[in-house]
Amino acid sequence: MMGKPPLGVIFDCDLGHSVDDAIALAVLYALDGKDEARLLAVSVSNPSLAAAAYSDAVGRFYAGAVSGAFNAQGRTLPVGLSQVGKAVEPPMITAPLAKKTPEGKPLYPHEINTVIDTADPRALIRNALTAQRDENIVLLLAGPATGLVSMMALPGAKELITRKVKLLVFAGGSYPNGKADAHIQADVAAAKKLFAEWPTPIVGVGTEVADQVAFPIASLDTEFAWSQAHPVVDAIRASGQTKDIPALTPSAALFAVRPDQGFFQRSAPGTIVIDDGGAAKFTPSASGKHTYLTVDPAQREKIVKTLVELASAKPVVRAPRRRPGQVKPDPAKPDAAKPQQLGAPPATESKPAVPAAKP
Repeated sequence: MMGKPPLGVIFDCDLGHSVDDAIALAVLYALDGKDEARLLAVSVSNPSLAAAAYSDAVGRFYAGAVSGAFNAQGRTLPVGLSQVGKAVEPPMITAPLAKKTPEGKPLYPHEINTVIDTADPRALIRNALTAQRDENIVLLLAGPATGLVSMMALPGAKELITRKVKLLVFAGGSYPNGKADAHIQADVAAAKKLFAEWPTPIVGVGTEVADQVAFPIASLDTEFAWSQAHPVVDAIRASGQTKDIPALTPSAALFAVRPDQGFFQRSAPGTIVIDDGGAAKFTPSASGKHTYLTVDPAQREKIVKTLVELASAKPVVRAPRRRPGQVKPDPAKPDAAKPQQLGAPPATESKPAVPAAKP
């Protein structure tokens, strides 16, 4: 009899607005490599093709072998791309994609070149939920709630969420009663609806955490030195960051997978309501489904050390994982990275990575 599979994680982020989302991707892939979690899908709410391509390139980096031997086959993920809003394409995502090998090939290969190479976020998230065991998924949201609210409106979606999702972790806001937040202000109406109607528990990870936990820039020259080329390191350097980076989304990712290891303190239950200006207000209530995190100063060093260890971990290469009895995917057939129709059957596996270029 097979044991319980690793926790499934779906990451919905506004990649391109903040470089800490790229660090969070590295943290999630490391936890995936340790079999503590399985990163099921990444959805990008920044409607930028470059942001989706960068996400795919990072996935292919982690699907390849380490130390320059980038010629292994591994599991890569479908990438959802929003079509709502204004695209943001800063150097943190465009500079790594522009890098070339001495042979003139992309240093970080990807297979997202047009919108049709991405997935509809609603179908992507719905399908990822459908394919997993009950109460074995954590959704990590680091950006506007637009995509999740849109998915929640699909027929039967709330029942599916209730059955499949263990927790929604929201990287944004300020708690218990703080200032307005950009992740919320990007779509205030969606944020209001999310916190009012999302059927499972929600944990807020706000600015009070980011103020306490910063990712050290110095680690780029030490802990990441095993690879001459790293897409997350290149993103950080291209972002122009010279000071340690507030680690909001990486902290949320760490909590999402390791909630019971004492890294963070969790508030008593209550209810989070979003006001018209985009600020979150927390009201304690014994029957509430919402909580928020704080940092014990005594745990700060441990949190930072753990984030660095995870983000700088070497990729763990293995074949795509399949459920018992599942037939190996036919490469001649359409794969899960292509757009999903809302009525289509769930896509459970993505295609293997193409051989990546050697740095």
